[in-house]
Amino acid sequence: MKLNELRDNEGAHVSRKRVGRGIGSGLGKTGGRGVKGQKSRSGVAIKGFEGGQMPLYRRLPKRGFKNIFGKDFNEVSLERLQEAVDAKKLDEKATVDTEALIKAGVVRRARDGVRILGNGELKAKLNLEVAGATKSAIEKIEKAGGSVKVTAKAAE
Repeated sequence: MKLNELRDNEGAHVSRKRVGRGIGSGLGKTGGRGVKGQKSRSGVAIKGFEGGQMPLYRRLPKRGFKNIFGKDFNEVSLERLQEAVDAKKLDEKATVDTEALIKAGVVRRARDGVRILGNGELKAKLNLEVAGATKSAIEKIEKAGGSVKVTAKAAE
């Protein structure tokens, strides 16, 4: 192979359509927009417009509310923790906190902290330091011989 023989794979580069360049091009006259009216012209944004009729998004009642102070926790099940211990990614002897879980690949990013859920079984004796845990999770962890310390950061 020589430098002058290098080229893209077939169909890797598609040249753009030149719209409105005569009838013979197949995209002349209306340029693929249909005919007449507001939508045939440029600079039009009428997403929810219904011709003056009250649009659907305004006819329907507003529902619910978004708590702007709500915390966004990473939820981790006991089953997931046990998998990480079995795979030797979590050290049973060390304190397991958010940083340890990120390093082990259990959690991708910190967010507002980690909350432990009681799904699955835990055989490992873990000392956890997390933002929160369900009652069932705490029971199962303590039954396995571990402990849970809920950090003050979660209580803010």
